[in-house]
Amino acid sequence: MQTSLSAFEELYHTHGERMKSVAYNLLGSRSDAEDAVQEAFLKACRSRERFGGRAALSTWIYRILINTCYDLGRRRTSHRDDRTDELSTVPPPTVAPGDHPLRITLERIVEGLSPRLREVFLLYEVEGLTHREIGEALQIAEGTSKAALFEAKRQVRAALRRDPPPAEKRGSP
Repeated sequence: MQTSLSAFEELYHTHGERMKSVAYNLLGSRSDAEDAVQEAFLKACRSRERFGGRAALSTWIYRILINTCYDLGRRRTSHRDDRTDELSTVPPPTVAPGDHPLRITLERIVEGLSPRLREVFLLYEVEGLTHREIGEALQIAEGTSKAALFEAKRQVRAALRRDPPPAEKRGSP
């Protein structure tokens, strides 16, 4: 099945912002997220004749996006290893004054989840994908997505009990 470029344009207009959000949540960088979305669309356009129509076009492109994020993450990790000495002289980032302690704590906890649990959690809770969509995008069974979400939530709750946000530690409302 040959997919037209106009379908990709429509897909970008419909899903581009959401895809940037997914990529940002997986990569943690806006510029990396934008790069990942562009690269995913390029890969999809180049391999559009391989789209078999077994899944929705949007699900297929999310799978490409997630793989692209993996690739960028691996490249970033290898570059980070090359620059370890440079980074040791950079001061740690400061927290913006408007950042809510609970949000910061949740982001840190979610970042600590295993990659699969983090992906399912973010795709379901943040991006609003269904378990069927997540299963297709991650190439896992729908039940596996449900089980991963359950485990991710269990780990987040346990981590919040162990390490509540700073305001809660002080007994503040």
